[in-house]
Amino acid sequence: MICRIEYKNPILFCEGQRSFEVKKVKVETEPVASVPSPDDLIIEEADKLYHSYEILPLYNHLIQHKDTNNEDILWRLARATRDVANIGSTSPDDKKRLTYEALECVKRALDINSTNYACHKWYAICLSDVGDYEGVKQKISNAFIIREHFEKAIELNPKDATSVHLLGLWCFTFADMPWYQSKIAAVVFATPQPHHIRSSFRLLHILKYTLCYSFSYFTGKLAALEKFLKAEEIDPNFYSKNFLMIGKTYLKQGNTKMALLYLTKARDAPARKEEEYQTRKEAIEILKGVKVKS
Repeated sequence: MICRIEYKNPILFCEGQRSFEVKKVKVETEPVASVPSPDDLIIEEADKLYHSYEILPLYNHLIQHKDTNNEDILWRLARATRDVANIGSTSPDDKKRLTYEALECVKRALDINSTNYACHKWYAICLSDVGDYEGVKQKISNAFIIREHFEKAIELNPKDATSVHLLGLWCFTFADMPWYQSKIAAVVFATPQPHHIRSSFRLLHILKYTLCYSFSYFTGKLAALEKFLKAEEIDPNFYSKNFLMIGKTYLKQGNTKMALLYLTKARDAPARKEEEYQTRKEAIEILKGVKVKS
């Protein structure tokens, strides 16, 4: 710390035969950089590994801190656990175990801080993942909880393009729901169930979304496209899958010209992670079909 002292306005004090001066001083200090906390250092290293696409080192780094009460570490651990689950070399049993572990981890994060947008986003993602192991009825039942958490994430951070994209993906998926799943959804939400629906208001809330998004193919696709385009506006070129989904949605609407534009972008986007390679592969396959039809 560097100090500079200025002497101004001397004041004379007398006591008996003695006298002395007290001078006012002005002390200026230069700010001292704050020392990062241990949690800050953990998060800094985690983000470095994540952006370097080092999936296993990231997981190994964060799993050491699984008992923390820091929600920002926990949701990152849930994300890393999910990434390990989705590696092609992960066995089916390990994938299932890791998928449930990711959900439990982000549940804890959300319990610690329900105002953290990332906790809501990753809770919704992980809840969607476990649906693959719980049957169509449970998956549909969870879907409306998932939507609510994506909406909450956007409310807390409207500038997070990924949350907006995922809400668009929700709309696209339900607009594309097979007829037999639509029938199951109608059964699931026809009668209140104590463990899913806690009040008649909740039932009406769910039925509203069911009518507006799930069973209306046209409305669902429009809603999906609106979200995908909004995500691109927030953060251009942020995610190759967003290009893919814009292209697929335009294709469903019969707009071949715009579909080709975005599918080509998805094909040509850089790929580093396994998901990005899968996105590129899907774009290439769809483009082959579109070119034949055109």
